[in-house]
This record gives sequence, structure tokens and C-alpha cells, in this order.
Amino acid sequence: MQKKPDHVAIIMDGNRRWANKNNVPIKRGHEAGYYALKEIVKVAPSLEIKILTVYAFSTENWLRPKNQVLDIMSLMTTYIEQVIEELNANDVCFKVVGDLAAFPKNIAKKLRTGIDLTAGNKKMILNVALNYGGRDEIVRSVNKILAKGEKVDILSLDSNLDTGGQKDPDLIIRTGGANRLSNFLLWQAAYSEFLFTDVLWPDFKPSNLEKILREFAERERRFGK
Repeated sequence: MQKKPDHVAIIMDGNRRWANKNNVPIKRGHEAGYYALKEIVKVAPSLEIKILTVYAFSTENWLRPKNQVLDIMSLMTTYIEQVIEELNANDVCFKVVGDLAAFPKNIAKKLRTGIDLTAGNKKMILNVALNYGGRDEIVRSVNKILAKGEKVDILSLDSNLDTGGQKDPDLIIRTGGANRLSNFLLWQAAYSEFLFTDVLWPDFKPSNLEKILREFAERERRFGK
């Protein structure tokens, strides 16, 4: 491939439908999605991806049935430390995009510990979007600028986003068959390429990612020119 994306973002959609399709509890669908993510994170550096951003839990996901939200919180509690240890061992820098204030204190503390522990890692940046919404991120960015008494413009807004200082995504992938952004990276996606697949997230394999990257390599990007 001649053209390779430095920054790939993924809307990981389809865990619940995968669970229904396989006649298992929805919690099992989220567990399967977690293992699918582990495989993608493992292979991404070998595909020369420098930044991988994944949509894990949106600001709107709190509105789901309470038992589903509790299951997700339980999974996060169970797997965070394991994830951080593996990322650190593989020289991956872990970051969170989104507002951690709404999470239980024990989860927020573990996430911040992981951010600090892996801050110096160089192989790849993994951004995990948690309690994240694109509109909320833009509003928070504007409020940061106003609190500093600075002028709101493109550069200041961009630098105060959760992804401030990072390259915008070259490619945004959505699994699960829907063709929408769902409030994900609204500012950063201005000139991203989009690829949608019907594959449900738990069934998304490194081979699916490699196929999508080959399609990306054939596209001509003009950035409005």
C-alpha cells in the first residue's frame, strides 16, 4: 500500500446485535467486543498506524437500560488494569477522550493511573472515547478557551480538544452496517475518509482492517482543493 493512514478511528458498533444473533446475554456481546479490540490494537502498529481512536462509550450511552450500563461498568472495572498492563508492555500510549467526571471514582482513578503510566510510550497512541460526544467536546473546548480569556478561533479550539496536538483521523471506520457518525469526532472528521462495513464489531478481525486499508490506499484525498 502506497498510502497508509497515520490516524484510524473506529466506531465499534454491533455488540448488542451480535449477542442477539448468537442468543447470548448482551454482556457477552460487550465481552466479545473487548476481545475484538485487543486483536486490532495488537496488529495496528504493524500496519503503521500511529494513532488509533475507538468509540467505546458515548455521552448518550448513559440513557441505555440501567442493567446494560451496569454491565459495561462491571466490564470496565474487570478489564482496565489488564488492558493498561498489556498496552504498557507493548509500548502503547493510552489516552482517554471524553469527560471522566461522570464515571465511578474507582474507574476514573484506574483510567488516570493508566494515562500517567503509559504517557512516555512511543509505538502507538490508543485514544479510547469514554463518556464522549463530539458536541460536548467542542463545548468543553470553547469553555476552556474562554476561561483563559483567549480568543475562540480554529487554532485555539483545535488545540483545546481532547485530541489537541494530535493529527486528525485520516480514516474513520464504522462497523455494524449503519452509515452515520453518531456524534463522534465531529470537528476532527472534517476531511476524514469514511468506510462503513456490515461486519458486527465482535466479528471484526485484523483481516477486515487490512482489507479496508487497501481500499483507503486507492482513494484520492483532495482536502477541498
